[in-house]
Amino acid sequence: MEANAGMVAGSHDRNELVVIRQEADGPKPLQHSSGQICQICGDDVGITTTGELFVACNDCGFPVCRPCYEYERKDGNRACPQCKTRYKRHKGSPRVEGDDVDDDVDNLDSGFNYVDMERQDRQHIAEAMLHGHMNYGRAESQTAYQTRQTIPQIPFQANGRHISSEPPLTSPDHNSFSGPLGGGAGRIHPMPYLDSNIPSSVESRSMDMSREFSPYEFGDVAWKDRVESWKLKQEKMQMMMTEGGQDGGKGDYDDGQNGADIPMMDDARQPLSRKVQIPASKINPYRMVIILRLLILCFFLKYRIQNPVENAYGLWLTSVICEIWFALSWILDQFPKWLPINRETYLQRLSLRFEPEGQPSKLAAVDIFVSTVDPMKEPPLVTANTVLSILAVDYPVDKVSCYVSDDGAAMLTFETLSETSEFARKWIPFCKKFNIEPRAPEMYFAQKIDYLKDKIQPTFVKERRAMKREYEEFKVRVNALVAKAQKVPEEGWTMQDGTPWPGNNTRDHPGMIQVFLGHSGGHDTEGNELPRLVYVSREKRPGFNHHKKAGAMNALVRVSAVLTNAPYFLNLDCDHYINNSKALREAMCFMMDPPIGKRCCYVQFPQRFDGIDLHDRYANHNTVFFDINLKGLDGVQGPVYVGTGCVFRRQAFYGVEAAPPADKPPKDDFLGQCCCGPRKRDKNSKSTLSDKKLTARSDSTVPMFSLEDIEEGVEGYDDDNKSLLMSQKTYEKRFGQSPVFVASTFYEDGGVPESASPASLLKEAIHVISCGYEDKTEWGKEIGWIYGSVTEDILTGFKMHCRGWRSIYCMPARPAFKGSAPINLSDRLNQVLRWALGSVEIFLSRHCPMWYGYGGRLKWLERLAYINTTIYPLTSIPLVAYCSLPAVCLLTGKFIIPEISNFASLWFISLFVSIFATGILEMRWGGVGIDDWWRNEQFWVIGGVSAHLFAIFQGLLKVLAGIDTNFTVTAKAADDSDFGELYVFKWTTLLIPPTTLLIINLVGVVAGISDAINSGYQSWGPLFGKLFFALWVIVHLYPFLKGLMGRQNRTPTIVIVWSILLASIFSLLWVRIDPFVTKT
Repeated sequence: MEANAGMVAGSHDRNELVVIRQEADGPKPLQHSSGQICQICGDDVGITTTGELFVACNDCGFPVCRPCYEYERKDGNRACPQCKTRYKRHKGSPRVEGDDVDDDVDNLDSGFNYVDMERQDRQHIAEAMLHGHMNYGRAESQTAYQTRQTIPQIPFQANGRHISSEPPLTSPDHNSFSGPLGGGAGRIHPMPYLDSNIPSSVESRSMDMSREFSPYEFGDVAWKDRVESWKLKQEKMQMMMTEGGQDGGKGDYDDGQNGADIPMMDDARQPLSRKVQIPASKINPYRMVIILRLLILCFFLKYRIQNPVENAYGLWLTSVICEIWFALSWILDQFPKWLPINRETYLQRLSLRFEPEGQPSKLAAVDIFVSTVDPMKEPPLVTANTVLSILAVDYPVDKVSCYVSDDGAAMLTFETLSETSEFARKWIPFCKKFNIEPRAPEMYFAQKIDYLKDKIQPTFVKERRAMKREYEEFKVRVNALVAKAQKVPEEGWTMQDGTPWPGNNTRDHPGMIQVFLGHSGGHDTEGNELPRLVYVSREKRPGFNHHKKAGAMNALVRVSAVLTNAPYFLNLDCDHYINNSKALREAMCFMMDPPIGKRCCYVQFPQRFDGIDLHDRYANHNTVFFDINLKGLDGVQGPVYVGTGCVFRRQAFYGVEAAPPADKPPKDDFLGQCCCGPRKRDKNSKSTLSDKKLTARSDSTVPMFSLEDIEEGVEGYDDDNKSLLMSQKTYEKRFGQSPVFVASTFYEDGGVPESASPASLLKEAIHVISCGYEDKTEWGKEIGWIYGSVTEDILTGFKMHCRGWRSIYCMPARPAFKGSAPINLSDRLNQVLRWALGSVEIFLSRHCPMWYGYGGRLKWLERLAYINTTIYPLTSIPLVAYCSLPAVCLLTGKFIIPEISNFASLWFISLFVSIFATGILEMRWGGVGIDDWWRNEQFWVIGGVSAHLFAIFQGLLKVLAGIDTNFTVTAKAADDSDFGELYVFKWTTLLIPPTTLLIINLVGVVAGISDAINSGYQSWGPLFGKLFFALWVIVHLYPFLKGLMGRQNRTPTIVIVWSILLASIFSLLWVRIDPFVTKT
């Protein structure tokens, strides 16, 4: 996109595409980029890789585009329409009957192969897609804007594809962009390389680039590249033999990342990360206690089943059923933590290997996604701080692109980003000059630490004061925008040039894209380039299912693939800022390390939070989950995806199956064959390939193609399979009808074509965010974020693990990301309700881990972990029943356990000791404090008897009856002091079950004590077991009770007195009436 071009907005289905310029008189359609129009189809003629205009006929120069030229040669008259001279064959064009040998200038090296065959196959497919599909080829209305524009054709090259890691986007100055893209007719794709009437051998022959170029022009270069590539492989092989692969892979990472010019020092040769095993003194006792606890649990349940309580058979049976379920739930939670590990990264080695002194950085590019919906619920200032921390990250600026998804199409978010991009020009150089942490200004200036520590520059204090003043002025401007947005004008919002804001109707608006900062148009105050900042709001129309956050994230995947196509991307919530500026480098230590990077689908970072009360009353830090559970899974197949703070490999999102380790060929799954029958063979595969077969796949668990198959090259296939692999229909059905995006999926190392014009890329970007783009494709089913659950994160990670990928858990000393969490009781319960509802939806879907994916490569301990994440809400039913039993026992005088002997009491004592021993040893190797562990236990009960219970019924209504029930929260009070939100009381129906349990157990305790006082000394013995049972429930619900009461000094004394008095009166009346005693 050209500098100062404005924002692009449009709708592909409505054939609209306009540019809204700040200085212009109004919207203007995109113009053709080359100035020559094809006289056959009306599209842009395009240019060659040398930047020259494409000329089909050298005799008369009649303007014809490359696709029409190819079509005329194959199916037309094979002659120029004007001078009737027979078309001569251009480089890269397929041969046709009648071509002269003299014209066949690309045939001299047909017996040689100077191309790196490791990546040639993906280049063939990608460039064929781009070459044959850059124009839409559909009739357009004469009244619509004439916006048809093609990306210039990309001639094939002998020594690799012409790919740039830096897209040609530049930065407009805060303008916007909207408009229609194609007509309503069906899409027509003239594909000159595929024809059912031409034999497949001819079609595949035209794609063999090694036979299409003259060695006199390209041979020397290709041979030199081949020799250099061979030297690099020899060096890497020697390095891998000395170091050893961590996962058994051979580390085939051949992108010049270890170039010959890099000094091969010892540190540069070493692995970029390593596993750190838990010391045997900590892990071995832990494992022994687990086995011991399992044995004790078996004997305990055996005793409970064999010794029923005759006079309270119903209570006994209920308790035994609950205890059996708790035992199964504990097994599912405990055993995935059997192999915990820690990891270390070596950032210095990463710099030595990929950032040699005096040379451009060879680190991989990273796209960063930030999602937001409602600026009234997600404050724009919070989003701005997140964006600023991203733009100031310690990573090469030309490798970072930030995409902000505004799913609410709010002009407030758009204007906030405009202000943010201006402030970033001052903030980013300040951060990098003084190396400050964190790089979110709100959090940096709010730190209560000595900010002069380790600062030696004399100008630091002066510049810090000036920057703080600049930030306060920035906050005032953003707050003014928020205040202005409180009242929407009757005619809707208008932009600075008077154009109506395209997103005035949030449910019916075109797609919008704005490039605020770019490598060619965005510079800071010191003249340095800035990372790219792109605003994206996908198209929304009535009658379409937009799939909420998952759909917005998939739209960002496609937009970023068209504009920048970085091989990795990071997703963050709008309230999660980068707390460690080296977070991306931490992730690259795994992703770019050959032994483990090839099989790693994502690197998950733990979530850390600001603004939590000192005692963490409602376990918002969730420390046990992030520091124990996920660390345990890292030793199996990797942690589950938790929705934010995760760096992904883009190829893993495209449904690609991970290649198995070289020393571990794929094996058939016996359990999968028993449960699901034998795995089906791919109908596209043949009985034999060069040295291996295509991986067998089932219909539901394995993608259509695997990375291993693509890297194998087309030479292992016969002619029929070559033509099938090249079929554009197959890829359009899978990825959608965007040739640019389909071509980008084959660029494993990222990048976009250098010859692609910015305007054409933006036009295609508008296309891929249209509301109907995903129709009849595999988006949300096998590709991208998976639909079908409000917790799309769990489902998406589960699908990747089923394909054989592994994930990695990275816990740097300084937390990589920090966010905000709801500290109010009602808000916290509603958050837990949403998570539990997503698990119930997965449990009731075809993706349930109990029966899905047995034909894949999911490890059984990893499966246990996923089963636990989907069935844990079901524990709420036995938990509510079990928490009700103490009150019933106290009020009836009965108990769930009969009189036990001294020997039998040992099982009860041993069980309690093993429970506490397991927790203590977990805290020891996990580094978790006892207060965090206890808060986690308390909130497990609080959430289990409230949010999890409602999630079961809401999930059943939603999945079985199609009724979507929402729980509304109404604020009753506010508090402006520190942690004031903690004491705000908001009524919600989620409060009813735990409140009821608290009341009946308190009443039961009073009634039991009162009855013992009246009955005499002999009744105190049986009472202690019942009181212990009831107090166990009350202690676990104590944080909930504090949340109901609010501040201590704000709870009226009269309320406390009356509560005690009424409970006492009710208990005494209960004892007096004694309804459970048979009247004589």
